[in-house]
Amino acid sequence: MKTSPPGKSSALIAYAPFVGFLIAYFINRDNNHEFATWHIKNMFGLFLLFIVSMVVQTQIDFTAGDALWFISFIFWVYSWVMAFLNQRRGIPYLSEKFQEWFTFLS
Repeated sequence: MKTSPPGKSSALIAYAPFVGFLIAYFINRDNNHEFATWHIKNMFGLFLLFIVSMVVQTQIDFTAGDALWFISFIFWVYSWVMAFLNQRRGIPYLSEKFQEWFTFLS
């Protein structure tokens, strides 16, 4: 039987809509589990992508914003499934950049 990595519950909480990554960040702050930190950073990047999609939808082009929102949603579901399956796998290229950019969440 495979055991769950430390911080799995925080990693899953991070993907809760809107404020999940904030809740997970504060839960993980004391223990600082690597697995949870990776997924918190990933979700923060996805959250920003959702915001960008809404700005594009309202300010630039409705259809392009919808498409970007849908892509962000698929990335979110995929990332949650990876956290559930105890893996540190995310969006190609972007997840690795999220890990580099959001060091303040460590």
